[in-house]
Amino acid sequence: MSTVDPEVGVVVPCHHDRQWPLLRRSIESVLAQRPAPARLIVAVDHNEPLRARLENAYPHVTVIANRYPRRGVSGNRNSGARLLDTPLIALLDGDAAAEPGWLAALTAPFADPSVCGVGGAITPVWAGPRPRWVPDEFLWAWGGAYAGLPTTAGPVRNVWSASMAVRTEAFRAVGGFRVDFGKVGNLSRPEDTDLCLRLSRATGGIWWYAPDARVRHPVDADKTLLRYFLGRCYQEGRGKIALARLNRGPASLSSERGYLLGTVPRAILRGATAPLRGNAAALLPAAAMLAGVGAAGCGALVELTGGRRASAARGGRR
Repeated sequence: MSTVDPEVGVVVPCHHDRQWPLLRRSIESVLAQRPAPARLIVAVDHNEPLRARLENAYPHVTVIANRYPRRGVSGNRNSGARLLDTPLIALLDGDAAAEPGWLAALTAPFADPSVCGVGGAITPVWAGPRPRWVPDEFLWAWGGAYAGLPTTAGPVRNVWSASMAVRTEAFRAVGGFRVDFGKVGNLSRPEDTDLCLRLSRATGGIWWYAPDARVRHPVDADKTLLRYFLGRCYQEGRGKIALARLNRGPASLSSERGYLLGTVPRAILRGATAPLRGNAAALLPAAAMLAGVGAAGCGALVELTGGRRASAARGGRR
C-alpha cells in the first residue's frame, strides 16, 4: 500500500503561539497518518513571528499567512485550502490531535459519490478532572461529540470544521467559509454549519459522520468554569439566529429543534428524577442544562432584537 494518499491534502489553521506544544502535536499527528496526506498546509492568522517559527521548525511543511486582511479562522482555512490541488481537503484544528487512522477513516466515505463532506468524532481532553456538573448532552460547548449525535456512521446535517473533509470542487464552488461569519477571538459563530448547509444545497450531496475518524481536543482549566459554559451557550444562541438569517430562515435549524425538543428535555427529566433512584449527583448536570438553555435563549433574543434594529436602520437610510 502507498504511504501517501494523493487524493487528500490537510489544512491546519492556527493563530497564536501560546499553545505551541499543542500546535506541534497537531502537526505531527497529521504527519504520522498512514497513508499520509499528499500535502500539509499550516495557515497562520496574522501572526508573523509564529509563521516564521513554524517555517523554521517544519521546513518540509507548507506554512502560509492568512491572505485576507480581516482576522478570523474562516479566512485562514480558506487561505490554506486554495493552495491545494487534491480532490479532497481535510481540516484539523491547530490545538487538536488526530488519532492513528483518522485521515483514512475521514476520507473512506467519499467512495460514495453522493457524499460531499465528512466529519469525525471529537473527544474533549480535560486539563484536570471533568466537572461533575458537565452534561454529556452539552459537550459541544467544549468542542466535543455530545450525547444525541449518532453513535454509528451515517448521514448528518452538518459536521464540525475541527475535523472535517470536503470535496475540493464543491468547497470552491460555494466560496469556502464565509469570511465575515466565524470565530474571531471570543466571538463564536457556526461557520462550519453554514458551510455544510450551503454546500449541501449547491451539490445536492450529503454530509457523513464517521465516528472512527477520531481526534482529541484539549479543554483548558479556565474553560471548566460555569461562567465559560454560560458564555459559550449565550454565543451559540446568537450564532444560530445569525445562521438562520443567512440560510433560509428557521428551516435551517431543524436539527436544533430536534435537540431542544427531544434530547435535552429527556436528559433533564432523567436528571431531575435521578434522586429517586439514589443518584442525587445527576441533579447537577440537569441544572446546568437548564442554565445553558436559558443562556442560549438570551443570546438568541439579543441577536433577534439586534438584527431587527439593524434592518430598521438600513431601511431608514434608503
